[in-house]
Parts: sequence; C-alpha cells; structure tokens
Amino acid sequence: MTGESAMNRPLDGVKVIDFTNMLMAPYATQILGDMGADVIKVEAPEGDTVRGIGPLRNPGMGAIYLNINRSKRSIVLNLKKPDGLAVMLDLIKDADLLIYNRRPQVMERLGLSYETVKDINPRIIYAGTYGYGQDGPYAKKPAFDDLIQGAVAIPMLSHMSDGRPPAYAPTAIVDRGVALWAVGQINAALFYQSRTGKGQRIDMPMFEMMASFVLGDHLGGQSFDPPLGPMGYPRLLSADRRPYPTSDGYVCVLIYTDRHWRSFFKALGREDELDTDPRFESMTTRTENIDAIYAELARLLTTRTTQEWLDFFDEADIPAMPLHSLETLLADPHLEATGFFKFTDHPSEGRLREMAVPSTWSETQPAPSRPPPRLGEHSVEILQELGYDAARIDELVANAVTAKPR
Repeated sequence: MTGESAMNRPLDGVKVIDFTNMLMAPYATQILGDMGADVIKVEAPEGDTVRGIGPLRNPGMGAIYLNINRSKRSIVLNLKKPDGLAVMLDLIKDADLLIYNRRPQVMERLGLSYETVKDINPRIIYAGTYGYGQDGPYAKKPAFDDLIQGAVAIPMLSHMSDGRPPAYAPTAIVDRGVALWAVGQINAALFYQSRTGKGQRIDMPMFEMMASFVLGDHLGGQSFDPPLGPMGYPRLLSADRRPYPTSDGYVCVLIYTDRHWRSFFKALGREDELDTDPRFESMTTRTENIDAIYAELARLLTTRTTQEWLDFFDEADIPAMPLHSLETLLADPHLEATGFFKFTDHPSEGRLREMAVPSTWSETQPAPSRPPPRLGEHSVEILQELGYDAARIDELVANAVTAKPR
C-alpha cells in the first residue's frame, strides 16, 4: 500500500486478485476498484457468466456485467492447466487481497486453499463470499440470491403482510447486501494489515449474514429468553405499509416519530384527536395498533392528489417522496442536480450511462478508474507486469492457458 501523501483515492496501491463471478462479489470488487484498488479480474476462458445477460451490443458485454465490473482489469486464466495455476500463484505473490466466491471445496480442488495461498504470501487477506458457514450441514450446498432469500424468510414476509403467495424481492437484495457488508469487512482487514503486516482468512457466508439482516428487524419476542411474544416487527408487516393511493396516483410517506404524528394532526386541524386517542400515545402503542392506524391513513390519503399531499407533508416537515417507476427514476430532479448519472464513451461499447459513486469525500474521492473490460483485455499487460516475456506469453496463448480479447 502506498503512503498517504501519494494517495488520490483511499485504496490506491492496494492490489486485489478478483477471482469472482456472477453478481455479489464482482459488485464488491467494483466498489474496491472505485476506491482506488488495482482490481485484477481473473476469468475462465469462457468468461464471467453475467457477461451474457442482455441487452448487449457485443457478445460478453451485457448490461448487468457493465454495471458491476468497472475499475477492473481482466485476465483470462485456465486454472485447470498447470501453467494457468502457476500464473495465478504468481499474481498472488504480492497481492494484498484475494477475494473469491467459489465454495471452499472448489478452491481446494483448484490448488488455491488458504494454506497454499498463505505459504506463498503470508500477508494476504483471503476473503471468501459464498453460501454457508463451513461448520454446518449446508456447507457444500451451492447458493444464489433467490435461494438465500427463501432460506432467510424474505418471501414469507410478503405473505405474512397481506396473505399474498410468497415472492422473492424483485431486486438482488442478497447479492448486493452481502457485497456491501463484504466491502466493510475487507476494508477493516486491510486496515489491520496496514498496521501489522499480517494477513488472515475471512469467511463471509451469505446465509448467516442475511439471517442477521432479516432477524435484526423480525426476531421480536424471541430476542428474550423466555420469549416475550411472537416474532416479526408489526409495522414492517402491516398490509397498509405501502405506497398509498391518492386521488390521482401514489405517495410514499412515513409518519413515524411522536413529532411526525403531532405535526400531521396539527396540519389537519385535528390535534385534539391525537391527545384523546390512546393508540397514538407512544411508539409502543402505535406499534401495537399499527394495522388500524395505517388502514385509516390509507383511506385518508385517497382524498387529495399526490402533489397536494407532497406539498402538505413538506410544509409539515413529514418525510414523504413520490413513487417512481424505473423510467421516472432516471429523470429524478435530485439525481440530476447531484450529477448521479453521466454518459461515458466505452472503447468497444459506445456511449454508456454510468452511475456515480454515492459518497462524497473531502480528500480522497472514490471514482471509476477504468471502463468495464472486455474478456482478457489486459491479459498481456498483466503478464508483462509479472515479468513474462513475449515468447512466453505467446506460448500461453497458443496453449489456451490465457487469451487476448476478441
């Protein structure tokens, strides 16, 4: 890692070997890359599966891939060939971090167990993001976002709310949630490494992380021994916790604290009702009566237009927002004002819409450093950095150990 005085971004000088695919871990490594890390994406000859998810202009450069793989370099390595594994081990020798999302059994079969990697580079952080902790009966099971959503009861929450059939959240909440959590774990390990020079193994199972994510809200009465009541946070499970229909659309509002409710009733000219209705006395009593309270709120909000309610809530200082569609989100005036979206020119894919890093730093602002790479775009460059000469690189290409971009 470089000295602080030489840093333009927080992770400048950190070398990351990104042995990941799909969505979860590549999203994490994109964040590390935006923070300045040199992220080397190691791909099999066929490339990351997500490359094929359209729409796309060129093979292997689909939309989801483009949105989780910027700020990286791509090298193709066939680890089933001894020379491919040898190159991988050369990459690891001076790396700060190896992150993978294969099951540990697969890593061992490939010759990349923690013991092997640690012998080559004792200071490396060996970070695994995969399905399940290795001490339980699920240890060898494969895992995907949908499966973990089901395993931690996310589909059942919608059923508990209003009786609808269990349904997955229509966004990859597990993959992205675990990725964000992994970035925090990895940065803490990098901080420890910078202070002590010591590496370590970090196992980050999706199931356990998302169980804590969901149960942090819904453990409820089971938080106590003996239990004090049922599981589930009633406010989150209320059928009327939803975007509320207005006379001409929808509005999103959260009347939550004591002050919010008092402001709401005062703005309606009904403050005396608040003081005489015991349901509104406190957060505790409101939670106990949340279904009835939200049902009454839902009926009331149909009496005015969306804009009338948004103006009303702004005037009363009550949190409220319009309900966007995916399309209207692109035109949100706040995102436009903050420069969240911008257009960039990709060397092979043409004009692309790019999202900004959603944080602002006073000294070391993270920012994208490279466009999403074509498969094997940097194979030769990275091999040259390892000291391989042109003849050796040509030999590796000829033997299908590595590949150049098509």
